[in-house]
Amino acid sequence: MGVSRVCGTGARLLLTRGGPSLGATAAAHRGFRTSAASLKEDEFSKILSGEIQKIHNKVRDVLPGSDWSPLKSMEHLPPEHADIVIVGGGVMGWAVAYWLKRMLTKKKAYNVLVVERDPTYSHASTVLSAGGIRQQFSRKENIQMSLFGAHFLRNINEYLGIINEDPVDIQFNPSGYLFLSSEKGAEILEENYRVQREQGAKVTLLSPDQLKRKFPWISTQDVALASYGLENEGWFDPWLLLTALRRKAMSMGVLHCHGEVTGFNSVKQKMLTADGELVTCKIIKQAIVQTQNSLENQPVDCMAVVNAAGAWSSKVAEMVGIGRGNPGSYENVRLPVEPRKRYIYMFHCPAGPGLDCPMLIDSSGVYFRREGMGGNYIGGLSPPEEEEPDTSNLDVDHEYFQQKVWPLLAHRVPVFESLKVKSAWAGFYDYNTYDQNGVIGIHPLVQNLYFACGFSGHGLQQAPAVGRAVAELLNSGQFTTLDLESFGFQRFISQQPIMEKNIV
Repeated sequence: MGVSRVCGTGARLLLTRGGPSLGATAAAHRGFRTSAASLKEDEFSKILSGEIQKIHNKVRDVLPGSDWSPLKSMEHLPPEHADIVIVGGGVMGWAVAYWLKRMLTKKKAYNVLVVERDPTYSHASTVLSAGGIRQQFSRKENIQMSLFGAHFLRNINEYLGIINEDPVDIQFNPSGYLFLSSEKGAEILEENYRVQREQGAKVTLLSPDQLKRKFPWISTQDVALASYGLENEGWFDPWLLLTALRRKAMSMGVLHCHGEVTGFNSVKQKMLTADGELVTCKIIKQAIVQTQNSLENQPVDCMAVVNAAGAWSSKVAEMVGIGRGNPGSYENVRLPVEPRKRYIYMFHCPAGPGLDCPMLIDSSGVYFRREGMGGNYIGGLSPPEEEEPDTSNLDVDHEYFQQKVWPLLAHRVPVFESLKVKSAWAGFYDYNTYDQNGVIGIHPLVQNLYFACGFSGHGLQQAPAVGRAVAELLNSGQFTTLDLESFGFQRFISQQPIMEKNIV
């Protein structure tokens, strides 16, 4: 495609690589605050807030026993300016915020705002997931991201620890993933194994006899080959990771707001692509935030926006016109991310596998892992495309377990014939319908909109690496640690999917 990215009528537009850094482009439209200026403003705000609180207390003293106040609290409102607005306060949004602050320098003292519409996180994909991490992928980038994720989790207090507070404990269980393959899939499993070993993952292949000796409770019927993670795989508590990221980021000065981004104000310019197509280039100037339980809208001036809205990321993209152009045009290429509901069932089996139980992924697609001790497990099964459940709610289909999940579990682990379901819940995948891989980087037409979404169930384990990657793009305009360029929005335009063979 194009050979340059100069804004202006008649200019040519490069649609092959992520956009420029904040320092290169956005700063030309509005300069960043220096750390000194931010400090002065913070001191002034503290003094003003203190004086207002004194008045507020005097009024309440005059009216004892009354909750009435002549001064309306403004704590629920977002700031009028934030250099970077992050839409979505799940693990991905807070990971980006954390890394932005960690990379802070005197010359780049960003004000970062995280906007989260659900402060209870009752519908958040992060806290409703199974909390697994593995390196057993087929694409090297996915392996690299999860290798760093494992390093991050194992050294979490070096990253997220706060002085004079209790150490972070996310209850990491290093029990490994165990993939089982039929004869049909054995060759793919071997190919994946070679890629994983090349990238430094500690993985081993097991024959059916070796599998039976190591895990005697497994039925090896129709198993041709198994792949087992020896290090840096397992599961952890998603809520504890989210809480630790959020707490650390806020201790570093990240702002947060309970509300919903309902739109954007942007400036536009017409540009020509190398193919001669006239397109509209946009730069977001303001994010419009509607506060929780209120009709108030607050425009927030910003230099860049990060779309980390998970399953609802495509709606955020549509607010700035992505996917709403003329048919066949670049502007009509949508962000192919949508919610997909997945059930997780907790069941009990006293005679089931013990402490040696890994996260088992069967060739049928059913999975389970130990949950604590005492014969408790969680598991599930992703349905085929034609049987995707309704996403308008988080209701659980218990018949799905009885008819689809249980028979497969009992086939692989015979003692599961006697299991009993104790509870169940549902959560949303931010599912990339195009190729089930994450979308990372800048939009080629909206030059200050960055993506961190569409991970299709892998976002929790990849969040530390993705947060670092997006922060690098915002700081320097390029990936400096891991090359994740192939995960950009550009692949939807050029129709070049990046397929992952180990989707769970």
